[in-house]
Amino acid sequence: MPGLFLRLDISPTLKIGPGKAALLEAIGQFGSISAAGRHLKMSYARAWKLVEELNAGLGQPVVSTASGGARGGGAQLTQAGLAVLGAYRALQSECAAAAARATARITDLNNPD
Repeated sequence: MPGLFLRLDISPTLKIGPGKAALLEAIGQFGSISAAGRHLKMSYARAWKLVEELNAGLGQPVVSTASGGARGGGAQLTQAGLAVLGAYRALQSECAAAAARATARITDLNNPD
């Protein structure tokens, strides 16, 4: 099965690819940067670094956090985080469809009638 790797280099400080997209999705799912990191087999420090890279590149936070305490801490995607993830996933879907069409055309070259 052909694969497609998509990483957007929007600027020198703003890049998003499969890893950052998966991290944002996991933060949204688990409500925690550390839980998202564990789910992705990534250290908390690495997960936090990726979030900070997105924050710096966008100039606004993609994740909002609450400190721990009696009710525990947590994290959730901001509107910017949801927009980044949505735009990346939409582009990924469009590219996958284009790649499937290109793959079919290339495969057809192997089967001339």
